[in-house]
Amino acid sequence: MAKNERKEQGHPLGIHRVLDTKMVLPQSAEKIDNRLPLYSNEILLSVQKLNIDAASFVQMEQETQGDKNRIGQIILENCRTRGKQHNRVTGSGGMLIGEVQQIGSDYRGPLKVKKGDRVATLVSLTLTPLVIEKIINIDLKTHQVDVQGYAILFETAIAAHLPKDLPEAVSMAVFDVAGAPATVNALSKTGHTVVVIGGGGKAGLLSCLAARKKAGKKGKVIAIEPGANAAKSLRELNICDVVLEIDATHPVTVFSEIEKVTRGKMADLVVNVASVSNTEMGSILICKPKGRVLFFSMATSFTKVALGAEGIASSSQLIFGNGYFPSHAKFSIALLKKCKPLKDLFLMRYQGN
Repeated sequence: MAKNERKEQGHPLGIHRVLDTKMVLPQSAEKIDNRLPLYSNEILLSVQKLNIDAASFVQMEQETQGDKNRIGQIILENCRTRGKQHNRVTGSGGMLIGEVQQIGSDYRGPLKVKKGDRVATLVSLTLTPLVIEKIINIDLKTHQVDVQGYAILFETAIAAHLPKDLPEAVSMAVFDVAGAPATVNALSKTGHTVVVIGGGGKAGLLSCLAARKKAGKKGKVIAIEPGANAAKSLRELNICDVVLEIDATHPVTVFSEIEKVTRGKMADLVVNVASVSNTEMGSILICKPKGRVLFFSMATSFTKVALGAEGIASSSQLIFGNGYFPSHAKFSIALLKKCKPLKDLFLMRYQGN
C-alpha cells in the first residue's frame, strides 16, 4: 500500500465519495468528496485540460455574456461546492485530459494504464471527483479549459490513451462526442435518409460522416446548421447532400424544408446534436412514422420530447443517446483519420488550443 493511500477500498461505482444524506450515485449527488488520499482501488490523475460539453458551455457563456473570468469562476465554484464540474442549470459536465499519477494497490478495473500515461476520460465530469487549483486559459471557440489540478477515477471508470499522431486538443474534441458517431453508425443503413441537426459542430461533423459511410450513394445525408461559417465548412467537406442554414428551434420551418428536399419522404433517422434547447419538435416532425430520432444533446428536454411526440401522434422510435458506446473512442478516432478533409478541419479548429 502506498503512503498516501487509504487502507480501505472504495465502492466500484464511487458511492463511497457521495456526501449527500441519502445514498445516490456520484452523478446524481449534490456533492462528492474530492479529497485525497486515494482509496486503494482508485486512480489519481493530474489534470491539464477540461473539455466542457457544448450545452453547459453555451449556458455559461449566456449567463456571463462571454466573460472568461466569470466562466472560470463558475467552474471553480462548482468544483469547490460540489466536488465536481457539474453545471447546475444543464446538469451536464464534459471530460478531461490528465496524466496518471498513482494507481491504487487494489485497483482491478478495466483501464490498462501505468504511471505517466496521458489519457482522456470517457466518463462525465458530473461524476468525477475534481479539484481545480488554477485556471490557466479558457478558449471560447473550442470550449476547452487549460487548468492545473487533479481528478480521481473510480474502479469502473473508463478512459482512452491519447493517440500519438494527433494533437491532444483534437483527440479530446473527438473523445468528447465519440458516442454520437458510433451510435449513428449502428443505427444507419444503406439507402437511409439521415438528417443531422447541429451538423456543423464536432459531434455533427462526425455524425454526418458516419451517416454518409453507412447510407452510401443510395442514401441521403442532410445537415441543419444555422451558422454561416460552420455551414460553409460542412459544404466544403462534400459529405452531405444538402446543408440547410435554418434555425432548428422553429419546427414548422424545419418540417417545411425537409419535406421539400426529401420530396415528402422525410427521414429514416434524425440525429439531434444541437447545443441549444427547443429543437425537439423539429426533430420529431421530420421523422418517418417508423423511423428513429436520436437525441444526443444535453440541451434536450425529455418532457418536450415525450409530450411533443404524443401531441402529434408520432410513432417514431425516440432514442436518448448514451455517451458510451462499445469501442466508441477507437471508432471515432479512426473515422476522423480516414477522412483527410475532416481531419484538416479539426486540426484547424483545435490544434494549438
